[in-house]
Amino acid sequence: MSGGGQRVATGRQAGRPPQTEQQKAAIRREIARQAVRLFLAKGVAATSAEEIAAAVGISVRSLWRHFPNKEHCVMPLLSEPLAVTAEALRRWRPGGDADELFEAMVRQTADAIAADRMGADIPALLDLVRLTRTEPGLRLVWIHSVDDAEPVIADALAGRAGLPAPDLAIRVYAAAFNGALRAAMEHYAFTTEPAEADPDGLRATVRDAMVIAARGLS
Repeated sequence: MSGGGQRVATGRQAGRPPQTEQQKAAIRREIARQAVRLFLAKGVAATSAEEIAAAVGISVRSLWRHFPNKEHCVMPLLSEPLAVTAEALRRWRPGGDADELFEAMVRQTADAIAADRMGADIPALLDLVRLTRTEPGLRLVWIHSVDDAEPVIADALAGRAGLPAPDLAIRVYAAAFNGALRAAMEHYAFTTEPAEADPDGLRATVRDAMVIAARGLS
């Protein structure tokens, strides 16, 4: 793999068993990382699917099995933070305050990093959010991911409240949490120089945003 990383072995050979879901997820994450690296260096328009595939060590045909177009190659960077947030909301004790919610998010993030699902992706995620300011295709993917996140958050909050489905209040709270997460990500990415960005700083910003959103809900 170019860029100093480790090439992901993905080729299928005769008699080799099919890839597991875990292996497929690892490939998708590596595609996302390499896509952002190339987009950052060259821009989306100047980056070809062939270059992304070559950076990962797969064929273009394999790339298209995972994603419909090159802009969507970044989606795995957006889906894992959503999964972490949703699980933390499910585990948030009814009546608990915003600090308990944040601690649940910290634990879920630590689990994701330990499982190699998120830690290496934080710098790439911040680079991606910065790119959304200048790359319309990536901006569209980012907005769609935010839209897709809201019902997931609403379902998690409904489960916490013991409801079979989100009611209007839950949907409003979900919109507040979703907006807080987006605002925190964009604020940190847009106001922090890449060389100075660090996971602790991002977590602190997310915590502040979640505390604001959680006021009145706990």
